[in-house]
Amino acid sequence: MRMLVAAALLIMSSAALSSAAMADEVDDAHKLAITGRDAYWNCLAREYPRDSNKAMSDQEFTSLIANVCPSERQNFRVSLIDFLSMQFPKQDADANLTTANRAIELAQKDIVTAFTRRKAAAK
Repeated sequence: MRMLVAAALLIMSSAALSSAAMADEVDDAHKLAITGRDAYWNCLAREYPRDSNKAMSDQEFTSLIANVCPSERQNFRVSLIDFLSMQFPKQDADANLTTANRAIELAQKDIVTAFTRRKAAAK
């Protein structure tokens, strides 16, 4: 009987350790996704105030923003997909890719919106 209880406790403690390790991995993945997001945002933000952009049309600036910061954008995409796949393991990989791409799209849209508003206010 003692052996059975000891085995049950060992299994339960192993499961708890495994669960804690998984929680740590998810937390680490979340931190990497946040770091990737911040690096991408900071890169986009560096493009925003450049003097060479002041004469651009909204469409030209939108095109510029879509093409700058390729490594930061890809790092953010990959780290967000990794986090989402850990956080929601049953979710389809295509859905995670769509979510990551949408986050990138929204970041770009925010920078373009700020550019457009600043330009309109300067007139």
